[in-house]
Amino acid sequence: MNSNLISSSKADIMIVDDTPDNIRFLSTLLQEQGYNVRKAISGKMALTAIRTILPDLILLDINMPIMNGYEVCQELKNDDTTKTVPIIFISALDDVTDKVKAFRLGCADYITKPFQMEEVLARIQNQLAIKNLESQLRSQNDQLQKTLVELRNAQAEIIQKEKMLGLSQLAAGMAHEVNNSIGFIAGNIEFARRYVKDLLNLIELYQQEYPQATPVLEEALEEIDLGFLVKDVEKVLNSMQTGAERISTMNLALRIFSRLNESDIKPVNLHEGIDSTLVLLQQRLKPEGRNWEIKVEKNYGHFPLINCYASLMNQVFLNILNNAIDALEAKWEKADHISIMPTIWIASELIDRQKAIIRIKDNGTGIPENIREHLFDPFFTTKPVGKGSGLGLLTSYQIIVEKHKGNLTYESTLGESTEFFIEIPVNLIPI
Repeated sequence: MNSNLISSSKADIMIVDDTPDNIRFLSTLLQEQGYNVRKAISGKMALTAIRTILPDLILLDINMPIMNGYEVCQELKNDDTTKTVPIIFISALDDVTDKVKAFRLGCADYITKPFQMEEVLARIQNQLAIKNLESQLRSQNDQLQKTLVELRNAQAEIIQKEKMLGLSQLAAGMAHEVNNSIGFIAGNIEFARRYVKDLLNLIELYQQEYPQATPVLEEALEEIDLGFLVKDVEKVLNSMQTGAERISTMNLALRIFSRLNESDIKPVNLHEGIDSTLVLLQQRLKPEGRNWEIKVEKNYGHFPLINCYASLMNQVFLNILNNAIDALEAKWEKADHISIMPTIWIASELIDRQKAIIRIKDNGTGIPENIREHLFDPFFTTKPVGKGSGLGLLTSYQIIVEKHKGNLTYESTLGESTEFFIEIPVNLIPI
């Protein structure tokens, strides 16, 4: 038999009656049936006893001094701890209004005095059986809820892993291909600069040696505007070099962010991971065509190399920074004028050489009270369909709390700011 079920031979029954003879009579008969019996001769005494140790069922008289049965029932049903205990009224009151009042207060059954003991036993057994079934249903419901949460978390983890694996593979592949191409371009810009300089010097010598150009040359020189070309070619080469350097920086950021070919747990520079993520988000921080940009202020503490899952930590930075940018865009795109610069603050510090803490704060929209309890739920998102999967913060929570045995918390003021606190141990020990 299920251990949660209440067997009639072990059920604990509380009798509440101000008449000692009634208590003795009921107590004797119930004990003969194998029930454990407790007694109370007043409503106040009954409430104290019930709240100390919950009975499986209560037999309650109505007409009692100071506190009657209705008042006792109402207090028990208003208390989350005692409201599930079934109550059977046993009373001499036989009017329909008395019975209706009792049932409205939440009693399970009503027995009128004088009563037959067989009827009392049958009604007690019936209520205990109902309570057993309710207990089973609650247990099964709790298990189903737990299973549902586990399934949703597992589904979210699989989706996010596939998504981030694909992103990491794409980033690593792009970094490899771009590295080859940009290496070729960057390596030849300096040669091109020398060759162009030599050609311009040669043209200058020709002009000195042959100052009188033929009509055909005069026409060609006028058409290509040699004077402008000489001045602008250096600017063009400088722009090409700057572009190559920017691509190289982005390429390095992609390689740092993906870390695809590195071991799962290793000592890494977390600041380097944050910086690489910011580079990848430059297009969102300073998009073309927008009359304002998002300022980033960094205040890094002195960190040792942190033993962690490097690529997973980069995912956390990406998720939280993306959310910060979303909050800033939601606030400033609706603003008539910008009096305060939209800003993301990133700070880090070391606590007792044991914990690394990274704080990411924005002065965006803040988080409404009604969604805070769902913030780390799987698939929960306030963004329009197609704009968010509801996995970013859940995944970040799992990475920090489950993978790194750390903490991910936040503080938020609606309409003003949100700050996330990422806390992980300095030396993560693989399980």
